[in-house]
Amino acid sequence: MAKVISSLQNPLIKNVLLLGEKPRVRKEQNRIVIEGWREIRFAISSGFLLTDLLYSPDLVSDSDLKSLVPANSLVNMTEVSIEVFNRLAYRKDSGGLIALAEPRRLALSELQLSKQPLLLVLETVEKPGNLGALLRTADAANLDAVIICDPQTDIYNPNAIRSSIGCIFTMPVVTSSSEEAIAWMRAAGIKIFGTALTATRFYHETDFNQPAAIIMGSEANGLSSTWLEGADNLIKIPMMGKIDSMNVSASAAIVIYEAMRQRNFRPTPA
Repeated sequence: MAKVISSLQNPLIKNVLLLGEKPRVRKEQNRIVIEGWREIRFAISSGFLLTDLLYSPDLVSDSDLKSLVPANSLVNMTEVSIEVFNRLAYRKDSGGLIALAEPRRLALSELQLSKQPLLLVLETVEKPGNLGALLRTADAANLDAVIICDPQTDIYNPNAIRSSIGCIFTMPVVTSSSEEAIAWMRAAGIKIFGTALTATRFYHETDFNQPAAIIMGSEANGLSSTWLEGADNLIKIPMMGKIDSMNVSASAAIVIYEAMRQRNFRPTPA
């Protein structure tokens, strides 16, 4: 029988709150917090190891619970009161489920690419919400991987998980330095297309029918000199109004889907 917790002073509840708020604690304990039925389901189906599942029977049905975690599972099941769950939850529509899981830290050498890969590379991404939106686009386009270089935020920040609606689990995601990523792509024969306001070529004039990586910089500073000098080509989106740039997630979606259009929206061969 699952334990029942109704006090916010319970050590487990306090720890879940700390894990959600402190990247240092997540790193020390090698645990991440996943909220929501869909997000947890994506994590499980992608092979992430769940260690704990907290649930409120007032919000989740017994059948939904059993569909996620079989009765013989080794996951620690903990029933919490609705008051406790609402304190833990980041949003109102999370379905009464919060899980703790072990993160996955892939290396560049572990990526399994198709014959004509298409990658998204993000430099110094700062905002978890932007990271989540970018991961949703990457998943929608079924990219080979997302590489996050010199990140300024924890990729498993609960806000990133939530805004990605679980796509942090469906996509192969790697963190590395910019120098490591450039060297790895050159060795793999992947063309590097950096997005920059100083570019002279537009994105729709670019041939993406080849192994390619689309590089997006931070909204505040754009790409660093490392990428401006390391890119094979610099490209830009035509800006026809008063402003000279767009949100990074919108810009990435535009360029990624032009690449997919050129590839006839077909999966690349494995």
